[in-house]
Amino acid sequence: MDLRRWLTTAVAEVERWQEEFGDFTTHPAAEVADQELGPAFAELAERLRDNYPFFHPRYAGQMIKPAHPAAVAGHLAAMLVNPNNHALDGGPATARMEREVVARLAGVFGYGPDHLGHLTTSGTIANLEALYVARETHPGRAVAHSADAHYTHSRMCRLLGVEAVPVPTDNAGRMDLDALDSLLRTHDIGTVVLTAGTTGLGAIDPVHEALALRERYGVRLHVDAAYGGFFTLIADDSPDGVASAPFQALGACDSLVVDPHKHGLQPYGCGAVLFADPAAERFYRHDSPYTYFTSAERHLGEVSLECSRAGAAAAALWLTFRLLPPTPDGLGRVLRPGRRAALRWADLLSESPVLAPYQRPELDIVTYLPRAGRLSDIDALSAAVLEGGMTAPAAESVFVATYGVDRPALAARGHEVEADVAVGRILRSVLMKPEHDDWLDYLHTRIEELVRTAAGR
Repeated sequence: MDLRRWLTTAVAEVERWQEEFGDFTTHPAAEVADQELGPAFAELAERLRDNYPFFHPRYAGQMIKPAHPAAVAGHLAAMLVNPNNHALDGGPATARMEREVVARLAGVFGYGPDHLGHLTTSGTIANLEALYVARETHPGRAVAHSADAHYTHSRMCRLLGVEAVPVPTDNAGRMDLDALDSLLRTHDIGTVVLTAGTTGLGAIDPVHEALALRERYGVRLHVDAAYGGFFTLIADDSPDGVASAPFQALGACDSLVVDPHKHGLQPYGCGAVLFADPAAERFYRHDSPYTYFTSAERHLGEVSLECSRAGAAAAALWLTFRLLPPTPDGLGRVLRPGRRAALRWADLLSESPVLAPYQRPELDIVTYLPRAGRLSDIDALSAAVLEGGMTAPAAESVFVATYGVDRPALAARGHEVEADVAVGRILRSVLMKPEHDDWLDYLHTRIEELVRTAAGR
């Protein structure tokens, strides 16, 4: 795809639409001459170089990858119009696009046609909305979440004035349902947050098994699938897929969050929240004296905590879904290479003399550690790999992340080390880009080299 061509086309098409309304003289107050813009833009370009190469397979650190060129072109085209999807009088075209893409997302997760949902600026805001509705449906009752769940849940519960109760995890980082069962018997829990892909380890809570606890205790089930949700598209139990059972149960849960700006190829920020019961609309109900006047149709702002939201996010996702639909053969084919790379890397790590897999990956996050006898040495070697990879010349660089663990977590996964410090860092890589499949051997070999150099071997 020729991005330059389509960016130029986006500008030309918007200009052609603008010309239909007739010429007018722009006010000089905001005019900036090209000779003025030039130095400022040059400074911007130079400052943007102070970034990690998120676009390149050398980067295998955090959950960041470039937006698809189609998403960039769609975002730019709509941004030039600058619609606001809060109300149909602010963005009629992109509001309808938003409804269409949200309906497609709802279908992916097994929600019926009567769902309620919308895009958000982030997974954090999407989870806030889900927890807000949970508070309203189960007032005065606590929220339980995995001890490895994203920290946004405890933060948002504090914001909402709701007690948050962490639930222990098993030796793979998944919520321990026996511990949850015990908690539900002894504590006034109204909502359970399950995670379909923790952001630390990529662990998938047993959503399918938790359904029975909902029936037994009458709790609400919310799923944070911000990172892992799109793996539903390859949840087929195949060698390069993921376990189907947890993902097949998502449609039976009360609410769900997914981030298209993670595995949906979108620019930041584009999250989404879905509710199985459209009656959740009653908790958003409000009126405005100066919006919602162009149509009797429901406006997105009437069912959202956020007011102004960029219509460009909806346009970008809509165009992407036209080309790479949320199906196994569409976006699913973009996910499989990263999944294959994660599984293959786990095998390579098992045979490595200097690295060991922390645990088997369930999605595309790989956690691993330098082989050493003391936790302080593991920590120091991990830090050296992180620093050495980032500061190497560009053609030799590699970018990873770290993850804090303690001795019990290591022991639970079969790593017996001397705990001479309370917590130490291990290494963590997210293989989000399909190109990681081809670059895996390089990444593995390069990180082994960095460990050997740091250890003086």
